[in-house]
Amino acid sequence: MPASPEFTGFPMSQQKSHGVIELVKTVVYAVLIALVVRTFAYEPFSIPSGSMIPTLLVGDYLFVSKFSYGYSRYSLPLGLPLIQGRVMDTPPERGDVVVFKLPTDNSTDYIKRIVGLPGDKIQVSGGILHINGEAVGRRDDGDYTVQDTFGNVRRFRRYIEVLPGGREHLIIEESDNSPFDNTGVYTVPEGHFFAMGDNRDSSRDSRFLNEVGFVPYENLVGRAEFIFFSVQGEVWKIWNWYDNLRVDRIFDGIE
Repeated sequence: MPASPEFTGFPMSQQKSHGVIELVKTVVYAVLIALVVRTFAYEPFSIPSGSMIPTLLVGDYLFVSKFSYGYSRYSLPLGLPLIQGRVMDTPPERGDVVVFKLPTDNSTDYIKRIVGLPGDKIQVSGGILHINGEAVGRRDDGDYTVQDTFGNVRRFRRYIEVLPGGREHLIIEESDNSPFDNTGVYTVPEGHFFAMGDNRDSSRDSRFLNEVGFVPYENLVGRAEFIFFSVQGEVWKIWNWYDNLRVDRIFDGIE
């Protein structure tokens, strides 16, 4: 009696179909995990402009903690209106560097430093920040040069600014007589914050009420935590990384 043929597994077509299904499932799981991490834990951002020099440079890539201030609709992809106000919230502290949705369109991401809390009176006079009628401390920290995209070198003065409570950070000023180095008094409404760039003469921030204005608490996306990559020039030009990679900035915390 002839021996029965041995079972050798599924037909080749079924094996291929099974492999494709497993690959698709793996990709879907990876995407879901990435979305959960991006929504509830950390989201990467890049710096496209020089408004936060010297703290952040063009070409810095950083992680923003989404849980620092709790969650709002702007924590979710596409700003889906699934959360009313903020939940699990902890208000930002003066001096935090934050990412927020631009109040005038609720979609563009901005990154600035919180200098004014709800109820504060903010004014800039002669380039000096004033909070509630008191001048903020500012110590000279020497010259600072910036090379623009055209290769021109611009000279600034760098200062250490000391906010109420003693928190310090660096700022730069090209002069103390630019149009927004002398402002009126801004009174920060309840539920809002006043944000400024550290590059004081080249920052569109809360001083410009028609362009940015006061930042609603709901619009905060998260707190900038640390730089994970930094390169001068276009990031996709990998062949230039050897000369342009800023290794010393990688993993720097953001103060």
